[in-house]
Amino acid sequence: MTAALLKVHAPRADAVDLCLFEGTHEIRHPMRRQGDQWAAPPPAPGARYGLRAHGTWAPEQGLWFDPAKLLVDPHAVELDRRFVYDASLSAYGFDTTAIVPKAVMPHALPDVPHQPPVFELGGLIYEVNVRGFTMLHPAVPEDQRGTIAALAHPAVLAHLTKLRVQAVELMPITAWIDERHLPPLGLSNAWGYNPVALMALDPGLCPGGVAELRETVAALRAHGIGVILDLVFNHTGESDVHGPVLSLRGLDNAAYAHNADGSLINDTGCGNTLDFANPAVRALVLESMRHFVRTCGVDGFRFDLAPVMARGPGFDPAAPIFAEIAADPWLADRVLIAEPWDIGPGGYQLGQFPANWLEWNDVYRDDVRRFWRGDGGVGAFATRIAGSADIFGPHCRSVNFLAAHDGFTLTDTLAFEHRRNHANGEDNRDGHGENFSWNNGAEGATGDADIIARRAALARAMLGTLFVSTGTIMLTAGDEFGRTQHGNNNAYAQDNPVTWIDWQGRDAALEDHVAALAAQRALCDMRAFPQTGQWTALDGAAMDAARWEDPATTGFSWRDPTRPTGLRVDRAGPGAGPEPGTG
Repeated sequence: MTAALLKVHAPRADAVDLCLFEGTHEIRHPMRRQGDQWAAPPPAPGARYGLRAHGTWAPEQGLWFDPAKLLVDPHAVELDRRFVYDASLSAYGFDTTAIVPKAVMPHALPDVPHQPPVFELGGLIYEVNVRGFTMLHPAVPEDQRGTIAALAHPAVLAHLTKLRVQAVELMPITAWIDERHLPPLGLSNAWGYNPVALMALDPGLCPGGVAELRETVAALRAHGIGVILDLVFNHTGESDVHGPVLSLRGLDNAAYAHNADGSLINDTGCGNTLDFANPAVRALVLESMRHFVRTCGVDGFRFDLAPVMARGPGFDPAAPIFAEIAADPWLADRVLIAEPWDIGPGGYQLGQFPANWLEWNDVYRDDVRRFWRGDGGVGAFATRIAGSADIFGPHCRSVNFLAAHDGFTLTDTLAFEHRRNHANGEDNRDGHGENFSWNNGAEGATGDADIIARRAALARAMLGTLFVSTGTIMLTAGDEFGRTQHGNNNAYAQDNPVTWIDWQGRDAALEDHVAALAAQRALCDMRAFPQTGQWTALDGAAMDAARWEDPATTGFSWRDPTRPTGLRVDRAGPGAGPEPGTG
């Protein structure tokens, strides 16, 4: 927002007003057309403002111009309050001034010095729901809980450094709106994957605005911890044709991908899909990314439903956005992580992103779960921990994980065979149906000592597997000490203790075990699996093709005399983890 003029892309509008607010008083200033854009002198720092677009209201023609709708600047970086869903946001002629947040013009900040990311390939990424992470943390002051600033609290930093976290991956921190079915159910979106303006910080998570994020990133970086932002560039909270008119829809509906008949393409399952074949969309996304790097110093980004970014409409491995990011001096060296699937045609694209991108590897998650469940082969398991060369080739780009925000927690993976999502109000139909989970003899909580011991051993075995695996690894906050969501594997609508981490009830012994695994991993270069060494069966014989493919094979050992540690895996015994080497 340092440009001489405030500009907005609205090529089919007849006129656009810049609306300044002093209390409840509104002053409108006509903006001047400049080609496909409209421009006006920017508001003063701290000023509250919005936009109104004039033109034809003909949704069937893709025209949603209604000057009664106050619109959020797509380039806004701060808002005066959170979004609240209201049905009137969709009604033509209904003035939404009292409902829609106003953008706040930020105070100018000098660019953060351009520095290489702290995070390096092979490190530990720690996935964090910003609000849920500290809402119940006893050491964090109550007025700071649930905010980005809380991540810089000494107690939080101590926990992250204990685990040797190299980067926190923050679930969405840009402002979002509830899906319209949630308010009648008394629920609200707890995850943030329903944004409106792509770079406007959510005031609930970041009440201190850009300065708060900037200071927190600096504090984490001072402790050797980078920040990766989980950004949603695949859709917006304006949803389908019954959704609200909040920003892009009221300015430039062509930002959304449409079929030839004018209907919205929905490759996201969220009602709309941003059209990355549109240069204006790509320009907005690139500006958003540069803003977070230049102004706040973040290490990189994880992209939700990332194939959308390469659609036009089909997925293209050589899509323009990839080259544009690679050519940008602020973005070219950032950490880039794809969630490599969406629900559109050909939507599963694991392994197809550029060579410098990392990718969430759900095959790793599923093969590791199936191995420890007892119905997965040892060959597939070994392939995963050795870097998934069958997917990525010799240069491992895998982000290995056991569990993520979406799905069962690690603890619940070992305690539930069936999802328990009734509290979400969709009759338990939402969420993944196949989780490769197993309850070890009882569904949910139990007092059976044998089942409890078995679950504990398996949790350690699976965590041991993660920490000896080649590639980057990701741990979801709380899985290191037994976090549970009580069987809810789609807790996006649970802004309550279901998703708030229970710090006082944590399993301290498991936490210490994970810290020890992290310390062991720190001694090794995990970017590539060594090409030397010997794989042997648990009886000492060489692992041949028959043993790798035999479902009865329960484990193996790997040793390299040039390395201080080896690896032993025993599905029927103590589990998985490093063991002393022979060198």
